[in-house]
Parts: sequence; structure tokens; C-alpha cells
Amino acid sequence: MLKKGSKLNSILTGSCPKCQNERMYEVKNPYKLNTTLKMNETCSQCGTRYKIEPSFFYGAMYVSYGVGIAFAVAAFIITRYFIGSESLLTSFFAIMGTLIVFMPIIMRVSRNIWINLFMSYDKELDPKAK
Repeated sequence: MLKKGSKLNSILTGSCPKCQNERMYEVKNPYKLNTTLKMNETCSQCGTRYKIEPSFFYGAMYVSYGVGIAFAVAAFIITRYFIGSESLLTSFFAIMGTLIVFMPIIMRVSRNIWINLFMSYDKELDPKAK
């Protein structure tokens, strides 16, 4: 499994970037669309504020573009080389379907990447590490 204390662990699990003991999101399931981006204000374990400043997560939109491109490229490669479709229209529909289906995950992962650019794991703040 992912090693606790790594940024990849925090990004993929959506856990607090400082202590990695609690999820940042109020609801675990990203497909509950009305709560996809609802986050806790602070971590109940270490007290880290997730919204560092107003409009902090606007920067995640730029990350979201890159993550979306990665998903689109993966869908194209799978459609073209593993399924064997020669039609660009089929690839287009596969890409659009992938982006629509995975949009809640792309949005959360983008926020997780963005906050992990500014915060790092701190073993001292982890109450379970003491």
C-alpha cells in the first residue's frame, strides 16, 4: 500500500496533507455530486486549515486541466491500441465518456494535488506517530 507520509498517499486518499489521519472531504464518495467538493474546514486530528486563503482552490483548475488531459490520453490509447478501433469518432466518444464519468474524481484529485504543493507531511503533527 502507499507509505504514510508520502504526498502520493495524501493525494490518492484525499487525507490531510499534514497528518494524513483524516479525510479532507465531508463525504467519502465523490459521486454524490452535491457534496463532491465539500471539504471540512480543519483537520480534527492536527487542526490544519484546508482553505489557506479565500479562493485558494482556484489554482486547482489548472491542475485539473492536466489531470483531464492524462485521462483523455489514457482513454485514447486504450481505445486505439487495446480495443483496436481505427475510428477517430470512436476515440472521441471514448474520451468524452471518460471525462464525464471521471469528472468528480478528477476534481478531487486536482484539489489534492494543489493543496499538497503547499503543505507537507509533518510527523510531529501526527497524533498516531507519537
